[in-house]
Amino acid sequence: MNNYLTLLQKIHIHPLLWVIIGISVITANFKTVLLLLLIVFVHEMGHAMSAHFFSWRIKSIMLLPFGGVAEVDEYGNRSLKQELIVMVSGPVQHLWLQGGAYVLLITNVIGSADYQLFTFYNVSILLFNLLPVWPLDGGKLLFILFSKYFPYKKAHYYMIATSIIFLLLYAVISLFFSPNLMNLLIIIMFLIYSLYHEYKNRMYGCLRFLMERYYGKREMIYQLKPIVVDESELVYNVLLQFQRGCKHLIIVERNGAKVSEMDENELLHAYFANKLTDSKVGDLLYAY
Repeated sequence: MNNYLTLLQKIHIHPLLWVIIGISVITANFKTVLLLLLIVFVHEMGHAMSAHFFSWRIKSIMLLPFGGVAEVDEYGNRSLKQELIVMVSGPVQHLWLQGGAYVLLITNVIGSADYQLFTFYNVSILLFNLLPVWPLDGGKLLFILFSKYFPYKKAHYYMIATSIIFLLLYAVISLFFSPNLMNLLIIIMFLIYSLYHEYKNRMYGCLRFLMERYYGKREMIYQLKPIVVDESELVYNVLLQFQRGCKHLIIVERNGAKVSEMDENELLHAYFANKLTDSKVGDLLYAY
């Protein structure tokens, strides 16, 4: 239990949430602030406790008006099943929260007006988080789904592209129905910035994925997925074909005929340990 209590020390409130809290205080919506903080806190602790259960390295937990962002040191090398469980652990908290509110209603602890207000915020935050836009839970689910079928780099690119499309649709529809809602504008700007930052650091994230794959501790069972390449292919380009949750056997060909095969660790060792960043796969056949 004490280990889980240490998660509280990692919690931070994002400036965006402070802005919304400030607006609510100025307009005397104290009840709204309390409900918002409660729902967001429980939602994010669901993620954090699930990640802690799997011994993820959690750096910080940032609370946002619509959920939160847990910064971890994993970089895509945990199993997709674990990532799915951690992602789902946030949204499922809304179910028992709603059930608990209903119990309070039927036992006359709270009135129908308070119940309706809580339901509005609880359902709104849940549905908003499920939007397929990074870094919301729906965006993380997109990344998991794409990672199941594509290499890390391509899955990440598809996730960003899909997130942009859905964010544009959400922004147009939301602003059409609520053109004067300042909170909505702030949230949309935050999501735009998050996507820009994710796109800008896309190659850094990919390299961290590969570095963690080489240096990190890998406990999951991999699906064997061969990668067929020509000996003239650059080592770096082959590494960009690595996929999450898969163990790769590199089959090297010359003029369409197989000449050798290599374990993925040989390429990772050549690139990160021996610094053969500009070498071709064929060069490694003579080095190993």
